[in-house]
Amino acid sequence: AKPCAPPQLRACSRALWGRRMSSEVFGPSGPAFKLSLGNRGEMLAWGYLARKGFKILEKNYRTRLGEIDVIAEKNKRLYFIEVKTRSTTDKGLPEESVTMLKQRRIARLASGYLQQNKKLEQAAAFGVISILWQPPLPPELHWFENAFSLDDGYFA
Repeated sequence: AKPCAPPQLRACSRALWGRRMSSEVFGPSGPAFKLSLGNRGEMLAWGYLARKGFKILEKNYRTRLGEIDVIAEKNKRLYFIEVKTRSTTDKGLPEESVTMLKQRRIARLASGYLQQNKKLEQAAAFGVISILWQPPLPPELHWFENAFSLDDGYFA
């Protein structure tokens, strides 16, 4: 098998998913490590955003309050993006798991990021990338550019 690197994710994922539910990433001498469904989804999301012209500023931005999966910029606008990946719809669609509580947490983290990086005047939006990955089918990715807003006052 060929080495699998993020730039070749699409071709690599086809090769990996051609076999039964494998999540192994191959190095020069065989399987190097396994990626979780969430990690594979985030890698797919990064590639999608890059192809759409986004500049990715942060991946898995963490503070003591939590994590934002992706912080990206496009057309002078910051996007705080949650990536949700599921292999089944038994518990609903991936985007449905971004609850009001999760939205509030992302908003607080975004506020802290803007303050810390002195970007309080920059336009910002909250997005969700929803990925349904049910092998052997290719992943279904949906981009919700303005998934939620801060009209409820949680962004201060």
